[in-house]
Amino acid sequence: MAKETIVIGLGNPLMADEGIGVVLIERLEILAREGKIPNADRIRFYDGGTGGMNLLHVLAGRRKAVLIDCARMGTEPGTIRRFTPDQVQTIKQLAHLSLHEVDILKVLDISRQLGECPEEVVFFGIEPLEIRQRMSLSPLLHAQIPHYLQTLLKELSLSSNLDS
Repeated sequence: MAKETIVIGLGNPLMADEGIGVVLIERLEILAREGKIPNADRIRFYDGGTGGMNLLHVLAGRRKAVLIDCARMGTEPGTIRRFTPDQVQTIKQLAHLSLHEVDILKVLDISRQLGECPEEVVFFGIEPLEIRQRMSLSPLLHAQIPHYLQTLLKELSLSSNLDS
């Protein structure tokens, strides 16, 4: 049986802050293994950095999806914001060079058309400081990881308490 909540980290960890979603998924998985996330058995953590259209299958059958990604929001670098799909507007320019490249809003739209979209979808966008070829986050975002994790854990505790 599919776990009811899916948490997907998006982005490219080879491009500095663009990889923040993937970094946070790795940290959340560690916290889950250490027993520091309530009801972690009901949550699946997924590295969606190169998920492409496969994300359709990952989303199917879930009650809730939490998506974490780098996002240009016009705020101070390092800012984290919570959005719902109707509050997000994509300006992503796809190169169309890979089947792994995807606009997550289009994936969600297809998922809805198929009747497989989670009933609740939440985005967490994090304003990058830099996006360039580098295999690590900027020091600014790296220093904010504990804050990001607390924000995400709060969201996950709300999710896990809905049915408790």
